[in-house]
Amino acid sequence: MRSADAPLPPAYADFAHLRAAGRDPLRLLEHTRAQWHRRAGPQADLWVFGYASLIWRPDFDFSERHATRVHGWHRALAMWSRVNRGTPEQPGLVFALLPGGSCQGMVFRVPRGTADAVFDTLWAREMPSGVYDARWLPCATPHGIVWALAFTLSRRSPSFTGALTPEQYRHIFRHARGRYGTTLDYARRTLETLGAHGIHDRRLRTLLSLVDDEEA
Repeated sequence: MRSADAPLPPAYADFAHLRAAGRDPLRLLEHTRAQWHRRAGPQADLWVFGYASLIWRPDFDFSERHATRVHGWHRALAMWSRVNRGTPEQPGLVFALLPGGSCQGMVFRVPRGTADAVFDTLWAREMPSGVYDARWLPCATPHGIVWALAFTLSRRSPSFTGALTPEQYRHIFRHARGRYGTTLDYARRTLETLGAHGIHDRRLRTLLSLVDDEEA
């Protein structure tokens, strides 16, 4: 266990203030990893549920993947991004899993021998600010139901956008750009990749039509 006074690694260093608010990302990592060990046992593989960029850029090796659906959560372009797809002056958007409905995505199997390293990789990518709530969601696979790690967002989070108007989405699609590119490219890439796996997201297609119709 890491001391509460220990320095944060570089990937988390900009978010040291979150420790005082109970959102220390490395403590959340330790807690979630312990949940996995208790739930799956010492010899079990790790399963990860992807619903947006994890599908087209997982950044980890996996032994298999399957299209699946989780219930009780839905994919929504409703999380502010002030670094990756926007800036503090012009925030962009990224996807989150919000309560309600269901979500089609992909579940990835990570062999036990590399699971701990993948935990660290996922955390540095998804949880440097501790913004998500990591949960274990049941996913159907050819092997039966597995419990997969998923990153969800509370509507109480300051990163949740709330309801946005069509004009707000248009403005963000036109102007938001961060270190990994634009919100618009991110949303389009996600829609294209979902379609390639036979997953149809009508809500996202409707949002993108707000700018696609203007460019036609």
